[in-house]
Parts: sequence; C-alpha cells; structure tokens
Amino acid sequence: MKLRIFLWLSVLALLAYSPAALGQGKPHPEKSAGHTAPSPTTDTEEKNLQAYIELIRANVRQEKAQIMGAVMQLGVDEAAKFWPLYNEYDAELTKLNNLRVENIKEYGRAYTEMTEAKADELIRRALDYQKQRGELLAKCYERVKQSLGAITAARFVQVEHQLLLIIDLQIVSSLPVLGHG
Repeated sequence: MKLRIFLWLSVLALLAYSPAALGQGKPHPEKSAGHTAPSPTTDTEEKNLQAYIELIRANVRQEKAQIMGAVMQLGVDEAAKFWPLYNEYDAELTKLNNLRVENIKEYGRAYTEMTEAKADELIRRALDYQKQRGELLAKCYERVKQSLGAITAARFVQVEHQLLLIIDLQIVSSLPVLGHG
C-alpha cells in the first residue's frame, strides 16, 4: 500500500512538470500585424524557453526513471541488465520527443492563421510521432524480454505506457483545439 501511495505521488509530481517541459505556457501566441522577422527580444525569449524546456525535461526524465525503478523492483543482477536498455530507450525517446516539441511549437506559431495544408502537415507529423514511439517501445520490449524474460518486459511496457499516457494527457489538455476555419 505504501508503495502504491508513493507511486501515485510520484506520478502527480511528474504531471506537475510535464506542461512546462514542453513549453506549453503559450500555446497560441499573439501575432503582430506585418511583423515577420523575430525581434532580438523574441530570439532571447526563445533561447530562454529552450533552456527552461531542457532543464524541466531532465527533471521529468529523472522522475520517470524513479517511478520505473520503484515499480519494476529489480534485483541487483536484473537492474544491471535493465537500466542500460532503459537508458538507450530513453535516449531514443528523447530524440523522438524533440520532434514532438518542434511540432507543438509549429502548431503554436500557426494556430491563429491555420490553413488546411498546415493542419494536415501537423497532424501527419503527430501521427508519425505516435507510430515511431510505439515502434520504439516494441523494440525495447523485445530487448528487455530477451534479457530478463517476458514478465519483466511486460511490466516495463505497462508502466512505461501508463507514464506516457499521463504525460500525453497533460500535453494535449494544455493545447487549444482548432476552431472552425
């Protein structure tokens, strides 16, 4: 029971970090008429935002790994096999998440002047991201299964999937839904 309470508190802490982790504070920025080139302030704000995103994402990864470790309850030998696989998976997931962040930023930039073509492009990228993430999780499942067995690998996928769903829900709930054209 104590473990379950700890896990839920950890998940809630993870949730607290995820919207900021993806720069969701400004989902649809105001655009000034006739101003196309970024001002020095905008460039500085973008760099500061990017630095903040990286800091928060590091915290989210740490929280996620702590939750994973608590739920997996691996012995020393199992942990020695699992964590290198998980770290490789997490590094690849981070690369994929960078694509997602860029897509979300593009959505924010285009939100007030969305076209049919841009909406199609953004959704296709989002669907491709989801497909690649699923393939990455399946690949890691196979590697963990080979190293530690199907039960441990299945537990990993269950926990990872739940954490990803929680993060996804937090992200999508902070994005505005497109209006009618």
